[in-house]
Amino acid sequence: MRIVAALLAVSIAGAAAQPATPPVESVTVTGEKLKDKEIQDFVESHAATTFRLGKIARWESGLCPVATGLKPEILKFVIQRLKDIAAKVGAPVNTDTSCRSNVEIVFSSNPQAVLGYIRKNREAYLGYHDNSGQADEMAKVTHPIQSWYATATIDATGFPQVDKPSKGIPYCLDVPECHIMVSNATNYAVTGTRLGDGLHSGIMNVIVAADRDKLVDYEVGALADYIAYLVLAQPRSLDDCESLPSILNLLASGCSRGATTREISDADIGYLRGLYHMTPDAFLRQEQDEIAYQMKQALSGK
Repeated sequence: MRIVAALLAVSIAGAAAQPATPPVESVTVTGEKLKDKEIQDFVESHAATTFRLGKIARWESGLCPVATGLKPEILKFVIQRLKDIAAKVGAPVNTDTSCRSNVEIVFSSNPQAVLGYIRKNREAYLGYHDNSGQADEMAKVTHPIQSWYATATIDATGFPQVDKPSKGIPYCLDVPECHIMVSNATNYAVTGTRLGDGLHSGIMNVIVAADRDKLVDYEVGALADYIAYLVLAQPRSLDDCESLPSILNLLASGCSRGATTREISDADIGYLRGLYHMTPDAFLRQEQDEIAYQMKQALSGK
């Protein structure tokens, strides 16, 4: 795929005192209520919703990752870790060794140059935007590791339409291969039931750019887990510090080092498992509730 080759070229080769113990019944009830609220807050704050549907996007077709910018053995580790976590949570992985990449992970000393190339030549990969000004803002690198998502709306027949403003004639998202066509039609086959409308959001492509000069003090395993999470689920923010342990706290600006975890957490795994087992065409509230249920199961050891 030419975008991969282009990115390769652009990339530069004491314990605190405990409060008095209340009655057992009170501890149990209060603790459960607090956990439920923390889980629900976690789900609602973690998940970005797509522009077209306002739902949570996930991979529908098998992800096929490539990586560049570090030693081959490190890149192999990052990719294998992504595939292992994907398999653990039920996300689809393309096992064909010659599959067309739809996940591009780039480690670079100048990630902004990478995004400058994408902005100029493949702006649809930045994600949904209405105008060039929005595209310019989306292409700015503001975090040591950052990700961009091309999403699609998939109707009741399984037909995907890339989330893009309806203007001009239909065109290819991935020129010159044209495996992904951007249609200007916005007519979808729906079901219209109370539980769902037959429409769901899918991730079509993810680009992850990592500033290797700003990541030298971090363990490769922690970075691999962080990248895996970004590839598998689009987060609402990279700066929020979650009360529950999360790998996203690793680089969050609002988190102290003591509040972070160096590996993907049980809460993260529960969230991802919920994402890939939820009813895809349900409305947002049901999607969030189903993800929260899976998180509760994971955190309770089930």
